[in-house]
Amino acid sequence: MPRLLPAFSALALLCATAPQTVAARPVVASGKLDPTPRTIVITAFEPEWVALESAVQQARSYRINGLLILTGRIAGKPVVLLQSGVSMVNAAMNTQLVIDRFNARRIVFSGIAGGIDPALSVGDVVVADQWAEYMEVALGRKVGDRYVSPDREAISDPLPGYGMMIPRDVRVGNAKEPPRRRRWFEADPGLLALARTVGEQVALARCLPPGETIPQTPGVSEAEGRCLDHTPRVVVGGHGISGPAFADNAEYRQYLFATFHAQVLDMETAATAHVAYANQVPFIAFRSLSDLAGGDSGANQSFVFGRLAARNAASVVTRYVAALPN
Repeated sequence: MPRLLPAFSALALLCATAPQTVAARPVVASGKLDPTPRTIVITAFEPEWVALESAVQQARSYRINGLLILTGRIAGKPVVLLQSGVSMVNAAMNTQLVIDRFNARRIVFSGIAGGIDPALSVGDVVVADQWAEYMEVALGRKVGDRYVSPDREAISDPLPGYGMMIPRDVRVGNAKEPPRRRRWFEADPGLLALARTVGEQVALARCLPPGETIPQTPGVSEAEGRCLDHTPRVVVGGHGISGPAFADNAEYRQYLFATFHAQVLDMETAATAHVAYANQVPFIAFRSLSDLAGGDSGANQSFVFGRLAARNAASVVTRYVAALPN
């Protein structure tokens, strides 16, 4: 769940140098700007992009609709690196854009998230096997002492609401399946199997590198903001959920964990998974916990450990891309 870290400026990204910048050329007959089959690596905002940008070799940059997009190689594997922008709309819009303009072999999302499973800690990297859009809701009408959704009866497995907000499934299909209501969008089974292997091989960081400036956060000393008090781990499996809200509410966090049995919450992944399903592009996401979505013992930790979490996700993704088949 991207957190808008004050230490980062969008201007820094726009001024970053790249080997070559190419304005979007007219779309060729195939509809692609680049015919090479590539792994699409998507980040949402600047710290996640910075954590991966230096890994892209032989980089060539494009600017499309104001976005900076890199093609190149990570560990010798052809990739496209995209910063979608925060929000479900940005993620959906720009996932479709990159599918349309490049030859997408698979999609890998890398970024930070809020943890809602009490068994997880800040810095952990979660690779969920399915994703849902938890704020696809009906605002129910109050009938007596309860709220009733106008379309609740059309959902075969209704979920309890949070006040008047009653979850509803989305209707979508693809070339192989007719439109139907879906709650979950699955990660590709083969990609998940590889993630289990790679996850066992990656040691995650507990501290930011020595000498790196950390955000000044009231009530947090430099030592507390530089290192976690535990060693993070990679967790493959479970559920992820995404929605348009920056979630920092303990009561709502408990509701979401009980209702969706999810491990992580963010603001983009399920939208990308939705678009990947509609286009039949294999998908997987790696999300590192920057905070506990309102379950933190003190202030929200994303402003302290957001960069560390982004790097942990990027470390796993870099190793993962290297392990992908040619």
